[in-house]
Amino acid sequence: MKIKPQNAYGKMDLVLLFAVLALVSFGVVMVYSASSYNAKVNYGNEFYYAIKQIIGVALGLGVMFICAFTDYHFLQKLRYPVLILSFVLLVLVFVPGVGVENYGAKRWINLPFFTIQASEIAKFGFIVFTASYMAKNHKKMSSFKHILPVLLVGGAICLLIILEPNMSITMCMIMLVFVMLFIGGARIKHFLFLAVPVIALVPVLIILEPYRMQRLVAFLNPWESPLEEGYQLIQSFYALGSGGLFGVGLFKSRQKYLFLPFAESDFIFSVIGEELGFLGCVAVIAVYLVLIWRAVRIAKNSTDRFGCYLSSGIIAIIAIQVLINIAVVSGSIPPTGLPLPFISAGTSSLVVFCAGVGVLFSVERFSHKGIKRLVGK
Repeated sequence: MKIKPQNAYGKMDLVLLFAVLALVSFGVVMVYSASSYNAKVNYGNEFYYAIKQIIGVALGLGVMFICAFTDYHFLQKLRYPVLILSFVLLVLVFVPGVGVENYGAKRWINLPFFTIQASEIAKFGFIVFTASYMAKNHKKMSSFKHILPVLLVGGAICLLIILEPNMSITMCMIMLVFVMLFIGGARIKHFLFLAVPVIALVPVLIILEPYRMQRLVAFLNPWESPLEEGYQLIQSFYALGSGGLFGVGLFKSRQKYLFLPFAESDFIFSVIGEELGFLGCVAVIAVYLVLIWRAVRIAKNSTDRFGCYLSSGIIAIIAIQVLINIAVVSGSIPPTGLPLPFISAGTSSLVVFCAGVGVLFSVERFSHKGIKRLVGK
C-alpha cells in the first residue's frame, strides 16, 4: 500500500519558522538592551551578553535545521540513551569540579568553553521517553499500572532537580508530567489521586527551604520587605508600570541600570514591558500564540502516535514556561527563576528549545513514515 505524505516532502511550516526567527531575533535585541549597562560595569563590554546570545542563536538555529531534516523516528530508538544521558547530566551537577554553583544552587555543568544547564536537557529527555512509551502502550494508558513508568521517571527527574535546588523547573516538570499523561489517555480519577500528594508536597518543600517561605511572603506583600525578598518583584512592577501603553522607548529602560536583578534573563519580560509598553507585551504574547497554534497543528496532523505525543510534549513545555515566566514578572504567582523561551539570555535554554522546534518540523515532514512502517510500502 502506498502512502502519500500529508505535507509535500521537504517543506517546512513557514509561519512557525518565521515566529521562531522573530522571537530569537527580538531576543538578541532585548538581551542587549537589558544587559548593556550591567555588562559594561561587570565585564567592561556592553555587548558581552548580546554576543553570547548571538552565538546561542547561531547554535540553536543550526541544531534546529539539523533536527528538521532528520527523521524524528530515530528518537524512538534512542529513548533510553537520551533518558540515561538526562539522568547522568542531572547527577553531574553535584560532582565537585564539574557542577557549577551560582546563588547557592548547583544547576550547571562546567565544560571547556561553556556551561550547560542539565535540567533543560532533562525536560526534553523526559518528553522523548514518555512519547515513545505512550505510543507503544497507548491502549493500556487508562490503567494506573501502565502510567507508573511515566510517574517514576518524571518523579526521579523532579527529585534531582529540586535537590539542586530549582523549584521553578521542578514545577514545570510536574506540570509537564500531568500534561503528557492527559494527552496519553490517563483517567480523571488518576489525576485526582495524584493531585493529593502533589498539593501536600508544596508546603513541605516550602518549609524545607526558608527562602521559599520568604518568597511566598514577598509575593503576598512585597512592600513588607522592599529591600530584600520583595525587591525584585517591586522593581518588576516599576518597570511594567512605567511602560504604560506604548513604553518609554527601545533601549531606554531605567530599571536595567542595576535596579532590576536578572533583567536579561528571568525578568526580561519586565524590560520589554517598560520599553515597549503594554502593546509590545501583547505583540510578544501574540507571536508565542502563533507558534503554539502552528505547533498544535503539527501535532494534530501527525500520522503516528509517537509524532503526536512528541510534538504535544514540546508544545506543552514551551507554553508552560511562557505562562510561568510572565505570571512571575507580573506578580501573579510567587517569584521564581525561569527563562522566557527563545528570548531570555541563556545558551542552554535557547539551543534546547530551538532543537525542540526542529523536531516539530521533522514531525511535519516525516510522520507519514510511521504509517508506512505499519502497513508496508
